[in-house]
Amino acid sequence: MIIRPADEQGDVLPVLSRADMLQGAEAVAALVRDRLELLSGEWWEDPARGNAIPDMLRETRLTEADGPALAAYLTSYIRQTSGVRDVRDAAFFAEGRKFRFTCTVGTADGDAEIRYSM
Repeated sequence: MIIRPADEQGDVLPVLSRADMLQGAEAVAALVRDRLELLSGEWWEDPARGNAIPDMLRETRLTEADGPALAAYLTSYIRQTSGVRDVRDAAFFAEGRKFRFTCTVGTADGDAEIRYSM
């Protein structure tokens, strides 16, 4: 897999050569992060697509006890990403009012670490 790199705000960066493109596990990790940032209802072509956790936050206040269910949802969501072969070491942490999810994504070209906060 080869994709264009993006900056911290998600804006696509210009590339001057193929060597500037993201490849392999790094490209898959970038795609996973992009999918995690795409919220349900944000994509005009398919409003049902996207990460539904913010919708869950609107319905109820989440607690540390909800961590395993949220980690299972995010793990399943990440597995649907093109290029992802497996998801390992998924962990969900509550830090005050913030939730943090980490995992290791296995790809055909190696592993990549994923960190997501909400």
